[in-house]
Amino acid sequence: MVAGYDRQAVELAERYEQFAFENVHAQVLDLLPEAGASVLDVGAGSGRDAAWFASEGYQVTAVEPSSKLREAARTRQTSPNIHWINDRLPSLKEVLRSKLTFDLVWLSAMWMHVPPKHQRRALRNLVSVMSPGASMMISLRQGPPDPSRPMCEVRTNELERLARDCGLQVTAETGREDVQERPGISWKIVWLRLPDDGTNALPLLRHVMFNDRKSSTYKLSLL
Repeated sequence: MVAGYDRQAVELAERYEQFAFENVHAQVLDLLPEAGASVLDVGAGSGRDAAWFASEGYQVTAVEPSSKLREAARTRQTSPNIHWINDRLPSLKEVLRSKLTFDLVWLSAMWMHVPPKHQRRALRNLVSVMSPGASMMISLRQGPPDPSRPMCEVRTNELERLARDCGLQVTAETGREDVQERPGISWKIVWLRLPDDGTNALPLLRHVMFNDRKSSTYKLSLL
């Protein structure tokens, strides 16, 4: 998948930048947190979304595994509010190593690149870097795959089931047409939220349950 993006990096970056953030994501603009919030943009591509968030006063960590796309994005998007990281799902090891947490996790047009067998692990790692009360946006490609890059079929109901298993609430679901007007392509958008119990206890317990190597007996006693 990464090799496919590397081969088409220049073409793809130019294509993505033709479409304004506000047009692509019009359906969820009213769900965004207030300016100043921290955003994790996973699969940031050309940096179009990261640049918009940065220009609106958000602090952005942009994750992009394609070195060619990341290089093109860093050249184009120069805001000091964007911190670029070479990382990928499902491990997200560099982000986890940073110990940062985020108010919004943003996955635009990339979940179809996560194989089904890795999706649960990917979602757990994403949840572990969310602040209490944080949100997550995932857009799901509907329609035939692009033969130039490996893609998996994605189902809204399966994502929502995994999300609930990981302690997330589904707070909104909508759809949109493909802004590139590709035949047969449309998008489902799922908005998720990590509940905040007011004590930060739930995120701590969740982190221990999913990431700590302690025995299952210890984890059970915590619950």
